[in-house]
Amino acid sequence: MISWGTLAAFSALAFVIIVIPGPSVLFIVGRALQHGRRDALLSVVGNTGGELVHAALVAAGIGAVIAASATAFVVLKLVGGGYLVYLGVQAVRHRRDGLEFADGAAADAAVALPDRPLRRVLGESFTVGVTNPKTLVFVAAVLPQFVDPAAGPAWAQILLLGLLFAVIALISDGAYALAASGARTWFARSPRRLERMRAAGGVMIGSLGVVLMASRRVA
Repeated sequence: MISWGTLAAFSALAFVIIVIPGPSVLFIVGRALQHGRRDALLSVVGNTGGELVHAALVAAGIGAVIAASATAFVVLKLVGGGYLVYLGVQAVRHRRDGLEFADGAAADAAVALPDRPLRRVLGESFTVGVTNPKTLVFVAAVLPQFVDPAAGPAWAQILLLGLLFAVIALISDGAYALAASGARTWFARSPRRLERMRAAGGVMIGSLGVVLMASRRVA
């Protein structure tokens, strides 16, 4: 069993890493501005699922191999970045969806978009999370450092730490999602303003994809 001191130290480090806005936060904020609270919170869940896959890969020993492979890193970042660009372009293209009403309509109508299938929202965000090479490299490099050989099987400790990391990410990213979707409600008072916010969310997601594809590996 991992000691409470080790869990506390890991939690503090994970919190600092997670709370600083990075790719996951920017993606979720973009989703909130584009689609609102429901999709933003579902995106938090899907993205966290991707992080759990990373922990499972590291526990199985596969993650370390992928993290050490320059080719795998490039493939992951190109796939993940390209997918983000695709989502961003789609967001900009559909920025006017649901805005065909008079300026005097209720703000709730401005906010409303046709509910997208649950599986689609979770699938998109899971794909973004699981193809984020930086998260995989972080998990592969950091989690093993907190493993105590005397505390039991290494794979079980890594899974526990990965789960703890995911829970912290779920809470932190969820707070960002709620804050961003709250701001979106204010923008919904003007259809034109909401249209611009949706476009901004799409541009944010697409730009994140470009940055991810252009990023260099940290030694």
